[in-house]
Amino acid sequence: MVLADWRRRIAELYAEVRRVSLTDPAAAHATWRTEREALYRGHPASPVPSAERDAFRALHWPYRDAWRHEAALEPSAVQPPDGPVDGSAIFIVPASTGGPPPLELAGSVSLDLSGGQVRLPVLRLLDYAGGIFLPFGDATNGDVTYAAGRYLLDTAKGADLGATADGRLVLDFNFAFQPSCAFDPRWACPLAPPESRLAIAIEAGERLR
Repeated sequence: MVLADWRRRIAELYAEVRRVSLTDPAAAHATWRTEREALYRGHPASPVPSAERDAFRALHWPYRDAWRHEAALEPSAVQPPDGPVDGSAIFIVPASTGGPPPLELAGSVSLDLSGGQVRLPVLRLLDYAGGIFLPFGDATNGDVTYAAGRYLLDTAKGADLGATADGRLVLDFNFAFQPSCAFDPRWACPLAPPESRLAIAIEAGERLR
């Protein structure tokens, strides 16, 4: 029940974020920061080790509109590293521990960032709770963010900023967050594959220091 409550609280938080961000993304971001820190410090299912929760403080870059994008999910030119398996576009990603989860290549998104246009694969989880998953790596990894990358979308856990009326995904790097294994190695996390790693620094979202 503890984990179920955590999932429910995260889903409720993102529902509020989607509602507020329609008119005021910066205010939605402030709510997201405050509520996530409260959950990480006080919820029994927090990924932060219990001995460290009282002192935990969430760190983020200031909100910037330039990091908020809308993008159509397109058929992807990115191919799985090992090619299709049994006729399906199975995508193998590294994992922090244990075997990697089975993922399917759902498509890709093209984004105009400060360093030029980039394309990121969008993955679909084939087990667990299903859903869309978009991890990414960038030049901040191993310095002020987790070395193996961060997450932009993880709808299996309710981390979903929604879509526009015409179906484009809302991708706001100000809401990028660390995987649970960044706080405690006992958590098993899928990580950003090479195809999801950017050469530029995404100075937006959650940071570790």
